Amino acid sequence: MRMKELPADFKRALPVLKEIEQAGYEAYFVGGSVRDHILGLPIHDVDIATSAYPEEIKEIFKHTVDTGIQHGTVTVLFSGSSYEITTFRTESGYQDYRRPDQVTFVRSLEDDLKRRDFTINALALDRNGDVIDKFDGLKDLDDHLIRAVGKAEERFHEDALRMMRAVRFQSQLNFKIENKTAEAIALNAHLLEKIAVERTREEFIKMMLGQAWQKGFANFLTFKLCDYAPGMKQHGSSLVKLTKLEPVKFMDEDAIWAAIGYALQLSDQDLNKLLRVWKVSNKTREASLATYEMLELFANKNFDTWEIYSLGIDNFERTVTLCQLFDIKIEYNKLSETVEQIPIRSSHDLAITGNDLIKILGINPGPEIGKMLKNVEKAVVKENVSNYFDELKVYVLSNR
Repeated sequence: MRMKELPADFKRALPVLKEIEQAGYEAYFVGGSVRDHILGLPIHDVDIATSAYPEEIKEIFKHTVDTGIQHGTVTVLFSGSSYEITTFRTESGYQDYRRPDQVTFVRSLEDDLKRRDFTINALALDRNGDVIDKFDGLKDLDDHLIRAVGKAEERFHEDALRMMRAVRFQSQLNFKIENKTAEAIALNAHLLEKIAVERTREEFIKMMLGQAWQKGFANFLTFKLCDYAPGMKQHGSSLVKLTKLEPVKFMDEDAIWAAIGYALQLSDQDLNKLLRVWKVSNKTREASLATYEMLELFANKNFDTWEIYSLGIDNFERTVTLCQLFDIKIEYNKLSETVEQIPIRSSHDLAITGNDLIKILGINPGPEIGKMLKNVEKAVVKENVSNYFDELKVYVLSNR
């Protein structure tokens, strides 16, 4: 297969390939960027693979950075851009089911492509636009199929995270997982326990943000990967309900965790524990919990403006999408207008400060100031007083 037109990202990198070839070595675009261009998707990272060894790359180019030289990767700074260039390599001895014990640099492109996870990622593209396809990756792209390169079980024993990548690609591309590859995932799901939580979470979130997340998530459950993901073993059967709901896309990671909490009907405390086990960032954890609480308020139809404000106006639209997912009926237009009319978005927007209160009331700093500010904030949100300094001053003096 020859591409009629290379994308702009590839064209910009062509001089890099040319430099390597003029030095007597091979160089190709490889991996996800080739796959995505063929599928007509945006390209994110341009990866280059070469027969030149790292030291040889450093001789060819003046400006380089040893970003992962032990694994054959050198970053080349060229014409205002940076490119990660990796030497063809083979790998062996995966004792931790994630990283190879030994990396051997080779001159063969085919040997390098053999070690890749799936056929659709084992494609290379030369400077002339010709696609090198050693494992029928182009056919699998046409068939919308995710198939392991070679023996699937071997690929997953080399790197158990590839099982999560399979369901993630299924979600992102809306592809099917080939039968033998699917069987190998189900047989080796227990190896996911060997993988760092952070890496599993990264793939899990990418899967849940995909266009066909319910397909990927269904296989995450069917293959029992959930049994070896943090804190989910006992919840697999309950999480199935998410796969049967309206296909609403999640806005972000915060929405995903709130949805999981709601599907499992967890207490705030239990959802918090789950998020900590998954090593979710504090910012995401706080937003997820607030969104979950707001979702419960909407479901119970028992809330006021102050409660929505207290849980964060920024969480409102996210909660609305989750109402669509769980078919929770709300008067969106009316509610949206109410939220839009809240005079402030946070306490930082108040026209009066704690120092102002100290001067106005002639009192010393202390807990009482915080309580007064909270009362003022609540009065502004409920529109009992306007957010202007003079009016707030009068309000404070009359309600001290």
